[in-house]
Amino acid sequence: MVRDYITDLRQEFQGYGKTKLMKDVLAGLTVTAVALPLALAFGVSSGADAAAGLITAIIAGIVIGAFSGAYYQISGPTGAMAAILISVIANYKLEGVFIATLIAGVILVLAGLFHLGTLTLFIPGPVITGFTSGIAIIIALGQFDSFFGVHSEGETAIARLFSYRELGFDPNYSAIGVGLFVVLFMLLFPKKWTRFVPSSLLSILLTTIVCFAAGIDVETVGEIPKTLIPAGRLHFSDLNLSSMFDLLAPALSIALLGMIESLLCGSSAGRMTGVRLNNDRELVAQGIGNILVPFFGGIPATAAIARTSVAIRSGAVTRLTGIVHAVGLLLSMFLLAPFMSRIPLSALAGVLIVTAWRMNEWDTIHYIFSRRFKGAILKFTATMLATVVFDLVVAILIGVFIGLVLLVHRLSEIEINYEKVDIERLGIHDEDLTKRYRNAYVVYITGPLIFANTNSLEQILKKIPGDCDRLLLSMRGVSHIDVSGAQSLLEMIKIFKESGGNLLLCGVPNGTMESMRRAGIYDMVGQDRFYWSVERAILDHPH
Repeated sequence: MVRDYITDLRQEFQGYGKTKLMKDVLAGLTVTAVALPLALAFGVSSGADAAAGLITAIIAGIVIGAFSGAYYQISGPTGAMAAILISVIANYKLEGVFIATLIAGVILVLAGLFHLGTLTLFIPGPVITGFTSGIAIIIALGQFDSFFGVHSEGETAIARLFSYRELGFDPNYSAIGVGLFVVLFMLLFPKKWTRFVPSSLLSILLTTIVCFAAGIDVETVGEIPKTLIPAGRLHFSDLNLSSMFDLLAPALSIALLGMIESLLCGSSAGRMTGVRLNNDRELVAQGIGNILVPFFGGIPATAAIARTSVAIRSGAVTRLTGIVHAVGLLLSMFLLAPFMSRIPLSALAGVLIVTAWRMNEWDTIHYIFSRRFKGAILKFTATMLATVVFDLVVAILIGVFIGLVLLVHRLSEIEINYEKVDIERLGIHDEDLTKRYRNAYVVYITGPLIFANTNSLEQILKKIPGDCDRLLLSMRGVSHIDVSGAQSLLEMIKIFKESGGNLLLCGVPNGTMESMRRAGIYDMVGQDRFYWSVERAILDHPH
């Protein structure tokens, strides 16, 4: 892996000069403008603070960016990750998040070293779309406090929503006005202008200036520390086996989400650039970054498709783009801390509400619903609801389980067709052959013979006429046969032979033939009764 990394670096920086450096710098600064409001917003929405989000983006941008599986990956805090941290912070406080992030980092490193980067390929698309929409709902619900200027309590976004019944709901209309302005500004902002300035950054800039100048009473971000080593961070003395064991479940959720988000981001960006992501190296890079981030007071990081796509569209050439973006955020922390401390929380809430809306894969959702793919709709809906009600791991397991059940159901469907043998249709005029096959039938079987469809196999003898004395089983479409299917087929053959019938098997694929040998069907039927086609069986079989 190290040798491949060095080789890729040499290729990436081959012919590197001032022109390419300028492209990386400009692309990195563009990403900084996009990442700054998002880093602050995701830090706040996670239950930590704006500084935690900013520090995460800086450390992740430098460390993960340097070791990532492709030059274009830009990592930092994300909305999906912030959404699952809400319950972790509620249960284990910020110290628990630090430890869980460290454990998740170790899990990601091990996943990369053991080449588990392809596991996400086994998660159905509708499941991924469903949990993305579920995360979007959690993010949107989590902004109610900041958007309306109220207070709630609870471990999850839904629990906090219901807590308003007891705590009361007395909205701050100034906060609502600020939040609405940001939402409408971002939705109505011309797309062609986003090449020059992100709508999220400009809306936050305007609302902050107006609120400060007019003295509008809204809750703000608060103090932004000018340091990468704040007091609230992970210390080695905080680590103990008991707390680490308790945090294994949330750590697994963080690691799983980090894996899914990073690899999906790399897959999407790879199609945009034509440069394939090294999945295993990306997981190792994400792991190293998440191991280090807690010691700086940061929250979990993962690759972010929004920032990555901005980097690509802005002309990124090498991984220096991600590092420049992190340096830009670091300078912002030192130079703009007084201004950032005055940003209204309702403005950040507005940014996240729009972000949550845009997170949904609307094209995919419209496609599966408009085309009425019932299985996809079920997987999407179940995963989305499970994400909101339970957590990511449970949601993914439910979605994958439903997908497997539906897959088995589809694979278990076999098609069986019956046809009376007509010698003249073969262009053969042979009275003996015509007489011999007068009561013969061909049964065409298409699909795997497995435990779920043995009942269909058992119906064959009931559906052919009673005077049938010759039966040709055309099994060219039988790709697989399991133990249950083999036993049912064996029983059917025995019954037919005991009734005096003559049975031939035609077009059996090699894999299915091997299963028949192990099941004893080959020996019972006899080698001379297997033919590659129905026509050859009719013409060549002597009896």
